[in-house]
Amino acid sequence: MSRQSSVKQSIPKELRFTVQQFNDKFPDDDACLEHLKEKRMPGGVTHCQKCNQERKHHRVTGRPAYACDYCGSMISPMAGTIFEKSPTPLRLWFYAMYLMGSTRCGISAKQIQRETGVTYKTAWRMFRQIRTLLSEDLQLEGDGVEIDETGVGPTTKRLGKPLRPKTTVFGMVERQGRVKAVVTVDRKKATLMPIIKQHVLPKSMIFTDDYTSYDDLTRHRNEYDHRRINHSAGVYVMGDVHTNTIEGFWSLIKRGIGGVYHSVSEKYLQSYLDEYSFRYNRRHSGNLIFRSILEKVSEKASLRPVPRSAQTIVEKSGASEVPF
Repeated sequence: MSRQSSVKQSIPKELRFTVQQFNDKFPDDDACLEHLKEKRMPGGVTHCQKCNQERKHHRVTGRPAYACDYCGSMISPMAGTIFEKSPTPLRLWFYAMYLMGSTRCGISAKQIQRETGVTYKTAWRMFRQIRTLLSEDLQLEGDGVEIDETGVGPTTKRLGKPLRPKTTVFGMVERQGRVKAVVTVDRKKATLMPIIKQHVLPKSMIFTDDYTSYDDLTRHRNEYDHRRINHSAGVYVMGDVHTNTIEGFWSLIKRGIGGVYHSVSEKYLQSYLDEYSFRYNRRHSGNLIFRSILEKVSEKASLRPVPRSAQTIVEKSGASEVPF
């Protein structure tokens, strides 16, 4: 048996979505627009403002819009999405989302620039817009929720400049489950306890280290079952009491940011945490994370498809779209 044939795929067949499959499904902008249309108005049926009822809409030749088959009013499936008013081809947006969902540690805007030919500014803006889709408001629960805080930022002192303070990041993760990570102003009890209350359901089993900010968890009105591991004494595992899961997530973030992005400012750090958390929460989905990102486009669209009359399209082709 040859070496090539003996190598096994690490991703099950049903969870694979290869570059070839992506190219076959989304060969051009029209295929991407059709997919977006089916997500936002299945079968082309949506509300027509002029007719004031549900109508069938058909693609307008040469335009990224669909027209009512009765009155001709036009709507755009991209209205209210991150694609609205973007001169970047829709397929490049889809490809950037595919790459973001197919990597474990992230992909840089510089890599997108090299692969697609867009400017670095465009690539960076695309990723920033995509990350706005990935924030999730989770409620964690179960027999094991690990909680920990860490610092993300520079580890070495630059020549002639003082060492900048690290940004505090607070995280909660279900064992064998989901994670939620947020940027906080500090590690004080008054800062962390409201976040725990918001994201961890009552009566959950919580594992932490011996940091003093967690002292009141046992007496919390949510009736948490609190277990602690004494890191100060050099103890890191005692039976099932440990915080190794959240520590592993911190390692993933720090290695990813340091290796791919090199550094991230405090202003944008939360969006990067959302990106890593989104992938982590779907780590068993293989390459299908891309589909999850696509679904978020429609879920988080700020507006329904926007109608425009055929006469306005002809007279003011550059006019902005007006919502319902």
